[in-house]
Amino acid sequence: MNTPAHLIFGAGFFAKPHARSITLAALAGALFPDLSLYVLVAWAMLVQQVPPQIIFDDLYFSPEWRQVFAIDNSIPLWTLVACAGFWAKRPEVFAFAGAALLHLLLDLPLHHDDGRPHFWPFSMWVFESPVSYWDSTRYARLVAPIEGAACLALVVLLWRRFRSWTARFVFSVLMAAELWVIRQWLLFF
Repeated sequence: MNTPAHLIFGAGFFAKPHARSITLAALAGALFPDLSLYVLVAWAMLVQQVPPQIIFDDLYFSPEWRQVFAIDNSIPLWTLVACAGFWAKRPEVFAFAGAALLHLLLDLPLHHDDGRPHFWPFSMWVFESPVSYWDSTRYARLVAPIEGAACLALVVLLWRRFRSWTARFVFSVLMAAELWVIRQWLLFF
């Protein structure tokens, strides 16, 4: 799934209109499993001057990068954090971990050859789904419109739930980013 979609889903499931800290925690949690990728890519491109093709053909699949992805994409780890937040009655922790866990559960069936190890520390196994959210040879032309429609429905729900123009603006920007990313994937892949 595209990162903007994860943010929309995280907000749709965990954000609370009159609880800014919970809403921000949900958005941060939805972003967190992808954050290491952005940091590693930015470092490789901007600091190390590595060409994008080497980053996405080699480094992305390297044991070092896979280890980082295994930790921040660990379903067992995020489940423990969500349970701890729930039991400790810490709604921000629960929203953060719940949104991250939702991110992983949505990613699991939508990555073919670019999936991440989701079961660390028990396993480094990577599920290769027959479906991909971005690869048109793996049904992306079917998945992308469904993803976009689900995001649009959630943004409509969020607009109804949140009366703040700031929140509505943020959700609208996320929807625009989601549509732009879907368009780019479909044009180039």
